[in-house]
Amino acid sequence: MIDQCGRNIDYVRISVTDRCNLRCVYCMPEDGVKNTPHEEILRYDEILRVCRIMAGLGISKIKLTGGEPLVRKDVPYLVRELKQISGIEKVTLTTNGILLTEYMKDLHAAGINGINISLDTMNPALFREITRRDMLDHVKCGIEAAMRYRDVPLKINCVPMGMEGQDLMEIAALAGEHPVHVRFIEMMPIGYGKKFKFIGEDEIVGQLRAAFGEVTPCMDKLGNGPGHYYTVEQLTGKIGFISAISHKFCNECNRIRMTSQGFLKSCLQYETGRDLRTLLRTGADDGDIEAAIREVVLKKPTGHEFLAEQISEEESHCMAQIGG
Repeated sequence: MIDQCGRNIDYVRISVTDRCNLRCVYCMPEDGVKNTPHEEILRYDEILRVCRIMAGLGISKIKLTGGEPLVRKDVPYLVRELKQISGIEKVTLTTNGILLTEYMKDLHAAGINGINISLDTMNPALFREITRRDMLDHVKCGIEAAMRYRDVPLKINCVPMGMEGQDLMEIAALAGEHPVHVRFIEMMPIGYGKKFKFIGEDEIVGQLRAAFGEVTPCMDKLGNGPGHYYTVEQLTGKIGFISAISHKFCNECNRIRMTSQGFLKSCLQYETGRDLRTLLRTGADDGDIEAAIREVVLKKPTGHEFLAEQISEEESHCMAQIGG
């Protein structure tokens, strides 16, 4: 699928639930978000139907997200079925790692192509402050479980927040101790993320150079989207950045998103899109759904306006509800 800017859209991020077992301060309020009733969440057969149609249109890469995707039952089943769709080359998962010890074996058997684990600090006290849960040891066990499967690429995702005690170089050091890549994802000014300090890529690259030696751009393609990577002298794994604000990459964006309720979005920032759930549940044929998907892709915005003073139709939901 080619959008109005000539970008090839071949990647979809699919949220399977808006529920989570953490309460990260930049994602949701302390009491969590109001849980969406189960009947309003897309069933697996509905997700699979949409993905078959998308595969026919050129989507080849799928990322499963949440909330926390592993709080939904039978996610390995969904991975296995997605892998059977002709044209789907990669199915990957983003998780907070807490349940990964329990599910990694089944995910591997289902054919998962990659795991991303979100981890913003190695400091137990700060982890409790950020996530409002005392579960850092669970995440560490999840990382260890994932590393047992060397054929499944593992990435650690960290959101710099500017909080006292958040040692970004301690997270980066995981790429030296383990065969993993570490990525720093700039805070998105959406929902609760708006109130945290912005730390840009250039500042972190400077910290890397001071801590680990020479930092040089890496031309290898190591992910589904427009993230880019560096080779760092003293680290085995690569250090990556998803720098949507300081190094805007909208001209290279290749993704669309579908929420757990079946709302298809072409850009994280805007609420515009199409309600596929209603089509799925009111007798629409595959052609109708295909037309809706094409419409969303064709109208994909040229780029985000996070730095603009006033934005029309700005996304009002928090990241857990969107599918981060």
